[in-house]
Amino acid sequence: MFALAGSLVRSTSTRPTDRLPPRTPTRSGTAADVIEHAGAMLDASRRWRRDGKSIGLVPTMGALHEGHMSLVHAARAENDVVVVSVFVNPIQFGPNEDLDRYPRDWARDLKMLEGAQVDAVYRPAADEMYPTDASTRVHVGGVTDGLEGAARPGHFEGVATVVTKLLAAVDPDRAYFGQKDAQQVAVVKRLVRDLDLGAEVRVVPTVREADGLALSSRNVYLSPEERKAAAVISAALREAADIYASGERDPVRLRAHLAARLALEPLVQPEYAELVDAATFQKPGTLAVIAARVGKTRLIDNHDLEKPFPG
Repeated sequence: MFALAGSLVRSTSTRPTDRLPPRTPTRSGTAADVIEHAGAMLDASRRWRRDGKSIGLVPTMGALHEGHMSLVHAARAENDVVVVSVFVNPIQFGPNEDLDRYPRDWARDLKMLEGAQVDAVYRPAADEMYPTDASTRVHVGGVTDGLEGAARPGHFEGVATVVTKLLAAVDPDRAYFGQKDAQQVAVVKRLVRDLDLGAEVRVVPTVREADGLALSSRNVYLSPEERKAAAVISAALREAADIYASGERDPVRLRAHLAARLALEPLVQPEYAELVDAATFQKPGTLAVIAARVGKTRLIDNHDLEKPFPG
């Protein structure tokens, strides 16, 4: 365990915090190397390291959309080598969640990634990631206690475990995550900091549809009527940002507005609408976070009220 963590820290690697100049893609063609085993992935990373190349990792569960591709483009601009992992992580799903029906389209995913000049796709099998005798899980305390952590027991333990394993196999300079999963971002930042994992966590803004709905692989579950109703989530965030910009600072009134706006759409059943600190996920704060069910589909979204809502 200690040797594994140590392998992620490189004294010869610099990790600048300022945005880097665009990199020239290392591949002249479009085919990406598909790597299925952790040992082979680490061997490839070591070769890139010996050649003096920087590595960016984009972890995904597949079913790619433009939100994922925005992460890929950010990684492509900042690194010599881009690795995208495609792995539907079974241990971050609860017993009554959508693991079995989570959308999967490997051929489409690979085509999209090759079109973006990704260097390698890391696609491990579940039984390799989690052998039957595996007994180790990674728990991040504090930031996982409320909201998504409370609604989905064990979810963030699954996230922290798979992210640790991906960082061990890919050994990246930078790892890219979307702001849409804000609590996941906070968990990963704490994980990387507390375990000295070395990678810089880059956060990319949420990509939205024209009506504001945050892109999500689970949006495909929505019926046309549900899809229309789901736009109330981003509308509530937008209006809360406007109210905040007008001078309202009382978190009770801001939360009440979020709840009232969501209540106007009968197809949407809110699970929570809160204001939290973006780093700790403790109340109060300026990050408005919402989870709601639209029909049978659970959606999440968030926005920092100190910033104008996009669009």
